[in-house]
Amino acid sequence: MPVVKTKPVPSDLEIAQSAELIPIRDLAATYGLEEDDLILYGKYKAKVHLDVLERLQNRPDGKYIVVTAITPTPLGEGKTTTSIGLVQGLGQLGHKAAVCIRQPSMGPTFSIKGGAAGGGYSQVVPMEDFNLHLTGDLHAVSAAHNLCAAALDARMMHERNYPGDRWAKRTRSEKHPNGLPRLNINPYTITWNRVVDVNDRALRNIVVGLGDKWDGYPREAGYDISVASEVMAILALVNGNNYREALRDMRTRIGRIVVGYSFEGKPVTTEDLGVAGAMTVLMKDAIHPNILQTLEGQLAFVHAGPFANIAHGNSSIVADKVALKLADYVVTEAGFGSDIGMEKFFDIKCRASGLTPNAVVLVATIRALKMHGGGPKVVPGYELPREYVEENLELVEKGAANLVRHIEIAKLYGVPVVVAINRFPTDTDAEVALVQKIATDAGALAAVPTTHWADGGEGARALAEAVVQACEQPSNFRFLYDLDLPIKEKIRIIATQVYGAADVEFSSEAEQQIKAYEQSGFGNLPICIAKTHLSLSHDPTLKGAPRGFIFPIREVRASVGAGFIYPLAGEMKTMPGLPATPAFMNVDIDEDGNVVGLF
Repeated sequence: MPVVKTKPVPSDLEIAQSAELIPIRDLAATYGLEEDDLILYGKYKAKVHLDVLERLQNRPDGKYIVVTAITPTPLGEGKTTTSIGLVQGLGQLGHKAAVCIRQPSMGPTFSIKGGAAGGGYSQVVPMEDFNLHLTGDLHAVSAAHNLCAAALDARMMHERNYPGDRWAKRTRSEKHPNGLPRLNINPYTITWNRVVDVNDRALRNIVVGLGDKWDGYPREAGYDISVASEVMAILALVNGNNYREALRDMRTRIGRIVVGYSFEGKPVTTEDLGVAGAMTVLMKDAIHPNILQTLEGQLAFVHAGPFANIAHGNSSIVADKVALKLADYVVTEAGFGSDIGMEKFFDIKCRASGLTPNAVVLVATIRALKMHGGGPKVVPGYELPREYVEENLELVEKGAANLVRHIEIAKLYGVPVVVAINRFPTDTDAEVALVQKIATDAGALAAVPTTHWADGGEGARALAEAVVQACEQPSNFRFLYDLDLPIKEKIRIIATQVYGAADVEFSSEAEQQIKAYEQSGFGNLPICIAKTHLSLSHDPTLKGAPRGFIFPIREVRASVGAGFIYPLAGEMKTMPGLPATPAFMNVDIDEDGNVVGLF
């Protein structure tokens, strides 16, 4: 569809709107998808029906590449752009490639971060659809989640309002001749907030159920952003070899969700509330992965969007599985740095999928390395200090300790590592050469500068060549820990071997929660630590490669439906807020009906 490249590079939206898109039906056909495999949403986007996995079951899988990054600045280091650029670079080499990325939340899109479709000449299009409603999966997640929240509060109200034998009489039915059992939910143990896909800090702490006794059960509650929902994490981790298997797995997982505990200390699940089946019905179409396209005409799978610092931060298993049957090379992105999204990709997603990665691509920027070397604070919305736009080999060399540590983390899993240096116009040849030497000395197979933002696939051709070579290397993939280890030991292994901590300190509340989870039979689940993405440690001010610190766990939660234990290190907000000048102020419709202001 080629996009005509111009200099200076126009805005992301201008580039996206100037592209001549391939009808998604035609593009899908070049990958072996048939008309019956597609659920079309207009001309340029579709879902792929999961029964395609059955039809293609004898086709060998392509190579599986995960893209991660060093510890980023608050601006991000271009991981999504690199993932898309790499797929376009593989296309430049004549390979059939596909990218798998998360669907973004509309909260950050209208806040400060903006969209997540990549940027420059390495984008997924149509960009407006990608960043907004797409095919409605986020709305399905929100509806399913909030149905559960409504069921929970209604059950508590009705059990209170029908004391004694009146409850059994009121709930008697053919299915329940003796009435529904009392759940006796302890309101102080409820972990299930409501969700909305908007950044709205005013909803973090609310009171529900005010009014008379038929207006609800008064209690403190709150809202999370939709992508923090356990239903979203379940969508990303569902597995199966056809639609029926995947839907059954989803039904089982949704039925395992624990929303709180009874006064007797028994877990209360969505199955106990009788809402798990209806929640699954609301999600039955969202389970099929979405497809769009890159600016250079490769398939882009966009499916599920769990946050990486408060969930496992990876796109869906089923999208990866379909892509691997269609493409020679599949590039999937893991959120934030290797200490967060990549660790969870390996220890959570790969356990659930059974898939084995062939290579890791680690994205680094000179800007981020200078920050880790002691450069001035990087603040979104403000001009970068001169240290970041002028040559400074000393800052780069000091900050490269962070890059070395991330290479070491990736090598813990036995997978070959390629470093992608996402090059900015102000980076000098000497700075790039220094990073290349440090990276290869640390064990990376190659460290390749890329200019895919400005040059599209041609700017990632050398990176693609290095990745192809890496995929031919032996991969001795291994997990970091055994699931049968105690919860505290699994947390300690991640904290010491990945983050660089000396030890872990558990609060008394965390100790009690871990004991309760192990007694409830949840002790064999993998670990999904929620921590800052701005440091290898729990403290966002500790840059570089800190060592010897004590890693604090203040609280531990269980996402039993998704299938992981969720320890919290420090204060983690599950509902973001809006800045003083949010991005939505620039978004509008022009006189021709086109979207303007998205980025």
